[in-house]
Amino acid sequence: VDMGAKLLCLVLASALTAYYLYTPIPEDIEEPWKVMFIASTFRALGHLAGVAEQLGLMNYMEAMTVFADTEYVAPMSDENVTVMDTEFNNISVRLFLPRKPTDGLRRAMVFFHGGGWHLGHVGTKSYDHLARWTSNQLNAVVVSVNYRLAPKYHFPVQFEDVYSVTKFFLQSSVLSHYGVDPARVCVAGDSAGGNLAAAVAQQLLEDSEVETKLKAQALIYPALQTLDLNLPSYQENKNKPILSKWLMVKFWSQYFTSDSSLGEAMASNRHVPLESSHLLQFVNWSNLLPEELKKDHVYTSPVYGSSELARKYPGFLDRRAAPLLASDAQLRGLPLTYILTCQHDVLRDDGVMYAGRLRAAGVPITHDHAKDAFHGAMSFVVGPTELAVGHRLLNRYMEWLNGNL
Repeated sequence: VDMGAKLLCLVLASALTAYYLYTPIPEDIEEPWKVMFIASTFRALGHLAGVAEQLGLMNYMEAMTVFADTEYVAPMSDENVTVMDTEFNNISVRLFLPRKPTDGLRRAMVFFHGGGWHLGHVGTKSYDHLARWTSNQLNAVVVSVNYRLAPKYHFPVQFEDVYSVTKFFLQSSVLSHYGVDPARVCVAGDSAGGNLAAAVAQQLLEDSEVETKLKAQALIYPALQTLDLNLPSYQENKNKPILSKWLMVKFWSQYFTSDSSLGEAMASNRHVPLESSHLLQFVNWSNLLPEELKKDHVYTSPVYGSSELARKYPGFLDRRAAPLLASDAQLRGLPLTYILTCQHDVLRDDGVMYAGRLRAAGVPITHDHAKDAFHGAMSFVVGPTELAVGHRLLNRYMEWLNGNL
């Protein structure tokens, strides 16, 4: 009996290991075993978080935060960059100040980290590294913003935090204190941070109190719209590494509310009320995507949902949450733009549609589409999960910044 029990345990353990390790990895992705390891680690953590929620220990996002916090690093200066945690307008930021001597004024970046508005921190190892690398490579001041997170805080708190820091930093007295050239400031962010950067750039155009104009915005695989969560990229990549459709729907819905009815409506793409149907033109992929991304997909307009949901949680119809909802007139005048999209990413089509709309509105844009990459790839450039594709994307982004900021 003992032998049989051991054998059964071994079979179960092997099956579980195989389940976690085996993630279908697209053929064109290099270092597939490394990517499979990363994907299976994320999946295992997601399952643990789900179990913690079912047992009533903590909710899913709180559990994921516990895992994410293990990646925290304290602010550490090095020979190239002085690093410190401080506050701008009562909001916590991590400042990266280059030590290289300079003839004139420096460039600057205000950076917003990703993590679905729920996870991440300026001290997460990959974000600390990215900001430090940016500061050193560009000889630039980098302000990395620690905005408040969901589910404790819902939209518009995250937007208001990053906007408040950006506005504070753009004051001429603050810029001159840090030796920054007011004509060379940009906002940037990845994923949810790319969403916030796009929203900040739009809002600044309409803010008469801000005299300093942004030179550029850099949006790394940004989330840009809440209306249609069944775009070709959502259909094709719903189970791809790092960001599944299920998790993105969870991030979006819980950005606005902890009421699960919004998440259920979003999951079945039945959350846009009839009275907001005029907004669908701004995310209609059949008009806004190039042919090679439409493939055999047939456009169907989302089924209209309850007006009550939209009344209770109007945030998902707000362009500060969904920058693609800006009209063409509101896009004109946006600064020089860099958008990175990845082929194997549910958010791919958001970035592609925004790039097309900005181009049509006369905004100078560089759209960098990585056919062999997945969501979050640029975060994997340090430690054991270092990926060649992450370095490649990081270098292209840095090259653009260096030439345009």
